[in-house]
Amino acid sequence: MRLAEIRRWPAAVSVATAATAFNISRSKAYDLIARGEFPAKVMRLGGHYKVVTASIVRALSDGGG
Repeated sequence: MRLAEIRRWPAAVSVATAATAFNISRSKAYDLIARGEFPAKVMRLGGHYKVVTASIVRALSDGGG
């Protein structure tokens, strides 16, 4: 997945969508979130998680994915 495409995403995306940016499975993403090790900023909204798109871009730009 290219950064240019990710930059066009909404301000926050689902964990499943964010996982695709890092080329990991949805279940691996949730495992990393539970351990506090997900490479991007995660927000809990009620019973759901959202991942901040700008933090995905930063992580990937820094070689984090």
